[in-house]
Amino acid sequence: MNFVAKPSKTTRQLILGSTSRYRRELLERLGIPFQVAAPEVDETPLLQEAPRILAERLALAKAKAVAAQFPQAVVIGSDQVADLNGKSLGKPGTHDKAVAQLRLMRGQTVVFQTAVAVVCFENGFEQRSLAAVRVKFRDLTDDEIENYLQLEKPYDCAGSAKSEGLGIALLASIDSDDPTALIGLPLIRTCQMLRAAGIELLSNKAAS
Repeated sequence: MNFVAKPSKTTRQLILGSTSRYRRELLERLGIPFQVAAPEVDETPLLQEAPRILAERLALAKAKAVAAQFPQAVVIGSDQVADLNGKSLGKPGTHDKAVAQLRLMRGQTVVFQTAVAVVCFENGFEQRSLAAVRVKFRDLTDDEIENYLQLEKPYDCAGSAKSEGLGIALLASIDSDDPTALIGLPLIRTCQMLRAAGIELLSNKAAS
């Protein structure tokens, strides 16, 4: 985890720098008010960029892109990259790409690199962290892959595996110290950073 500057004790607007419904639903679990803003960030990997570095870079870039528009707010940015033996697998977008991804991953252990960053421009606050989730895929048949994709259509999920849905049937095991990371936002790390940024959690004021 990287850390820059000290947080202000002033209550600040909280913004999720993401249009992902999965991240929005996860953040809603905390019961604190927040707004959503779309970050304008080029997500193209750099040449020979490792998956974990890509995830961290994009999470911070997304947070900073939104914070530039709302400098007084505390902004959360996040990104997830599926790491198959050092190769980055992002959102498939199409059925054919999802089939190709799942064929590559069957019988393999894939590390889902989920990064989160929290930024406030006004007081110079910046933290970022990476939650790595090791997922072992079953040795899936082509029929299982096709049936799963027809039922779930997880084309907006990194690695084509929606673990909170039917995608759990693709898996043999999950190893993580921050279980929500696999869905798209590591809430344990997010809570730690929000507290450091001065956002109140588990208080009457936060719940109001």
